[in-house]
Parts: sequence; C-alpha cells; structure tokens
Amino acid sequence: MIWWKEALMAAVGLCSGLAVAGGLFALIIALGLVAKFADQTHTARYILLYEDAVAAGGILGNLVSIYSPSLPFGDAGVGIFGIFAGIFVGAWAMALTEIINIIPIFARRMDLRRGLELLIASMALGRTAGALIFYFCRF
Repeated sequence: MIWWKEALMAAVGLCSGLAVAGGLFALIIALGLVAKFADQTHTARYILLYEDAVAAGGILGNLVSIYSPSLPFGDAGVGIFGIFAGIFVGAWAMALTEIINIIPIFARRMDLRRGLELLIASMALGRTAGALIFYFCRF
C-alpha cells in the first residue's frame, strides 16, 4: 500500500475514534453520571479525578481494543478483571436506570406498592445470572 493511503486511513481512523469517544463522554457528562456517583459516595471533592479516570479508561480501553496486548496476569487476573468490569458495567447501567427514572415509572405503571426492594434485587440477580451463563456456558 502506498504511504499516503496508510496516512489517510490512520487520520480517518483517529478522527472517527475521537468523534465516537467525544460523543460517549458528552453523554456521560450530559446525563450527570459522574456527578451522581460523586454525590452518592459523598466524594464530590474528587470529581475532577473521576472525570480524568473516565477519560483515561476510555483511552486505555481503545488502546487495548486496537493492540490486544497479552497481559501476564493468568487466570486469576482475568477473573479479578472480569469481576471489576462487571461491577463497572452494572454500576453504569444502574446509574442510567436511576437517571432516567425507569424504576419509578415501571413501579407506578405496574401499581407496585410493596416489594420494590425485591424487584431491584431480582433485577441485579438476573443480570448476574445472565452474565455468568454468558461467560461460563459458551460453546
């Protein structure tokens, strides 16, 4: 391939990645998820650190996705990473659910007056069971 074609492909890829990442970070900030986490954990004084961590996580995730490095952590490291990744995704999903008020709307439409705690716990257990089935029962 000619060098200018490779340079053009690299520039287009970089610009596309920046656009997608910028959109994701704009969504996270517009929904106020980082501020909500800081408020819920009573650590608002670290909000700039949280925002930096979100940006660094996005950048690191892109680099790992592109280069696919092999890390010398073994099976135990993969398991620990999987637990933390699951907690991360679950926390973001629950934060999005709380931000857009899905649970109160669902409870009101179902005329659910008692057992809301059980509903939330069963949603979390169902999500956990689905993730375990996905990761351990793949064929």
